[in-house]
Amino acid sequence: MKKALLYFALGTVISFLINYFFYNSENLGLDIYYAVAFGFAWGIAYYLDTPNFTLPQKLGLSFVAMGILVLVGILVFNLELAIPSILKFSTVFVAYYLIASFRANKTLRN
Repeated sequence: MKKALLYFALGTVISFLINYFFYNSENLGLDIYYAVAFGFAWGIAYYLDTPNFTLPQKLGLSFVAMGILVLVGILVFNLELAIPSILKFSTVFVAYYLIASFRANKTLRN
């Protein structure tokens, strides 16, 4: 769990710095929201990367996480601004498991 929180924190900070310095969206709250979505994806992907979770559980929990992101995005911003957080989340989630699929033991944890 500690490493998953570390992945979340590092993913959030790195994403925020990239968005803030290179894209300059002029909406600091939105930059933070997208950075949290990015970090949340890395943290959840790492946390679920264990044989203790079945594939349906991994998919279900990732959809719940995306639902939470959309709900928060709608409450703070609007649906139009919340949708890119799902795209960031799902891209990172798929990338994590794509990278893991090239390993013999199908996990990045080892």
